[in-house]
Amino acid sequence: MRGDQMTKKRARLLFIYVLLAGGAILCVMPMVYMLGISLKPSGALYEFPPHLFPGPEQLTLVNFEEILAQSKFFYNFCNSVIVACLTVVLSAFISSAFAFCLERFRFRGRKLLMALVIGTMIIPGTTMIITQFQLANFLHLTNSDLGLVPFYVAWVMPFSTFMIMNYISSIPRDYDEAVYVEGGDVFTVFFRVIVPLSKPAIASVSIFNFLTSWDEFQWALTVIDEDAKRTMPIAIAGFFGEHQFTEWGSVFALSMISLVPVFVIFVTMQKYFVSGLQAGGLKG
Repeated sequence: MRGDQMTKKRARLLFIYVLLAGGAILCVMPMVYMLGISLKPSGALYEFPPHLFPGPEQLTLVNFEEILAQSKFFYNFCNSVIVACLTVVLSAFISSAFAFCLERFRFRGRKLLMALVIGTMIIPGTTMIITQFQLANFLHLTNSDLGLVPFYVAWVMPFSTFMIMNYISSIPRDYDEAVYVEGGDVFTVFFRVIVPLSKPAIASVSIFNFLTSWDEFQWALTVIDEDAKRTMPIAIAGFFGEHQFTEWGSVFALSMISLVPVFVIFVTMQKYFVSGLQAGGLKG
């Protein structure tokens, strides 16, 4: 009987691993295909039968050389890095401070603020784009890459606050009281206790916030006109319709370049990602 149970358990685990492996392959294959096309000359894309990777005689970096030779794409890349980094830093600080106040203090209107935080997460951003454009125009934030940052921070704050607040709720209040007994104030509690212990949650939401600001397309396309001020998604979309035929090799080469910061961010913060996501979503 026990042997049958072990066999069933192993079969179930094998089935789960096969499903996970299949899902991983489906997720990775588009990037592998994109890399293969970016390393081929333009004419090789339409060859039959198709090949996933170019042969030794077709392998070339000409697509990457053409992209790197155009200065506007360097500016687009820098714009995306600056906007994403500012969004991550500002949203992490504001959201963690807001979450700390909502979780640790009791005041009139607290429940209403919590309801607003949760409620704004269900409102599609597209429904507010006209109002947001009018606000950006009034504040003279249009046609400016830095003008994207306040709106990106506002978009990611509800989710970030909710996740960090749930994580803070798992931190014992005894730590706060120990700081107060030693003569510390609320700022000491926040910077010396809450922030260090909440690093997994802050790192998790920072990854999401980086991806949100890095990949965002619609708002950046709406408010920015000059090519040199645009971000990477707009630069990639600019290849479509720019020539009589779409230069797919250049499109995929620029797309591969745009994946580098995302890969670096995820690898460097991977150790915090799973633990922070689980704790922020399950505790509280």
